[in-house]
Amino acid sequence: MKTTARIVLLILGIITVSTSAFAAAGCCAAGTDCSITTAPVADNTLTPDEKAAGWKLLFDGKTLNGWGCTAPDSKGWVIDNGAIMYHVQGGGYLYTKERYGNFELKIDFMVDKGANSGIFFRWANLADPVQTGIEMQVLDSAGKNPPGKHDCGAIYDCLAPRENPMKPALEWNSLVLRCSNNFISIKMNGKRILDMDLNKWTEPNKNPDGTGNKFNTAYKDMAREGHIGLQEHGGKVWFKNIKIRTLD
Repeated sequence: MKTTARIVLLILGIITVSTSAFAAAGCCAAGTDCSITTAPVADNTLTPDEKAAGWKLLFDGKTLNGWGCTAPDSKGWVIDNGAIMYHVQGGGYLYTKERYGNFELKIDFMVDKGANSGIFFRWANLADPVQTGIEMQVLDSAGKNPPGKHDCGAIYDCLAPRENPMKPALEWNSLVLRCSNNFISIKMNGKRILDMDLNKWTEPNKNPDGTGNKFNTAYKDMAREGHIGLQEHGGKVWFKNIKIRTLD
C-alpha cells in the first residue's frame, strides 16, 4: 500500500509540473512577457549590494544637504520631483562640501533642449572651477556623430568621447565616472566612451594631439583631489541618483 501511495503522489507531482510548464508555454506563445521581473530600485536610494560595496548617497532626493553654491543667495538650484534642478533663475555652481580624490561616481542627468552644463570633479579652488577643476561636458548633443571635445561626455576642450550614446533632450542618461590617480574613465548609458591618462597632458594650453585648450595648468599637474560640482550655464538641467564610493 505504501508503494502504491508513493506512486500516486509521484504521478500527481508530474502532472502538476507539466501543467505549469504548459501554462507558461501558452503564456509566452500568446505574446505575453513571461520573464521574471523585479521591482525597480527607488530613486536616490542604495541597493544592498551598493551599501556592501561602500557606496554612499550625495543627494537624498529631498534637500541640498551636503552641497554648497558659489553664489550663496542663488535661487537657481531647486529640488524638482526627486532631482536637483537648475531652473535658470539665479547663478552659481553647486558643489559637494566634501572633497574627493580617487573615486567612482554614479549620476543620472537630463537636459532641456539646447541646454549646456557640466560635471566638475577634483575642483580645487571654489573661486575658479574652470581653471582648477576638470569638467565632463553635459550638453544637448544627442545624435552628434562623431562627437567632439565640446560635446556631451567629453573632458571639455581636451578629449572627445569615442561615441555618442546620449539620449535626446528630456530623457534621463546614466553616467559612471571613475578617477584613479592619473586615469579617468567614463561610461554613459552602459557604454564606455572615454579613457584619459592625465599624465599625457604635459603642457599648459595644449593637448597631446597638438590642438590647443584653454587651461593654464597642464592636466598632469592639476590637483588630484577636490570638490564635485554641477555647472549652471544658462539652460535647464536635472541630476539624481548621485552616488559615490572612494577608491584606494
